[in-house]
Amino acid sequence: MSNSDRVVLVLGGAGTVGSGVVKALLDKGFRVAVISRDSSRLDRLRSFVSASTKDNLTTVVGNVGSEEGAEQAKQALLKVVGKVTDIVSSLGFSWWQGGPPHTQTLKDLHWVIETLLFSTFVSWKTFFPLVRDDSNCTYTFITGGAGEKLLMPGTGFLTVGAASTLAFCQVLREEYPEVPCKLNQVKINTGVAAPERMAPGYLNHLDLGEAVATLVERPNTSHTVFTVSCPADLKTVLLERNL
Repeated sequence: MSNSDRVVLVLGGAGTVGSGVVKALLDKGFRVAVISRDSSRLDRLRSFVSASTKDNLTTVVGNVGSEEGAEQAKQALLKVVGKVTDIVSSLGFSWWQGGPPHTQTLKDLHWVIETLLFSTFVSWKTFFPLVRDDSNCTYTFITGGAGEKLLMPGTGFLTVGAASTLAFCQVLREEYPEVPCKLNQVKINTGVAAPERMAPGYLNHLDLGEAVATLVERPNTSHTVFTVSCPADLKTVLLERNL
């Protein structure tokens, strides 16, 4: 199946990580779909991608964080694109630094869990059936390594939320060992930013996007965690390991 015959749904595609993935996929000739609650973010995404590829980008305003909203978004999307062959979810990669736990409320913890875990679960439950039974299809999670350690003071709830997402991805790999769809995870142990906001050791979201797009393009592996801790890992861990 050629890239032009494949439709990649990028969940979280209007964010920093997702937009880099969207641009790279479009540049490789894929058709790409993005769902967001915020139409202005979708407009910015359209302005960000290469002008020559905009016709291959489909955007839908919707909420994949609730079961009803995700189902509505799926039906609206399928009416436009007809099918989905690949899914990339960057919903489990986010940032939070609200302070130490004793200064927070249950509402704060619920927000973090809802943002990182609930949206990842609901969207997976809704969209995974579209690709589950086809060995030519892929589902790739992009998660953060914050679940394995406290990154800095005040990020404790981020650790809790990120850990729950990492655990959910592990559960999927072990609960569905024989699923035909290529099920993979890219775990990022550093920051990701646009070129103008880079810090030492961070990944350029365009470089990360290109690496993830290559992983989708060459579905040679499954049930694999690709851990990226520095820019050099994008080549050695993601690209060379998957050839």
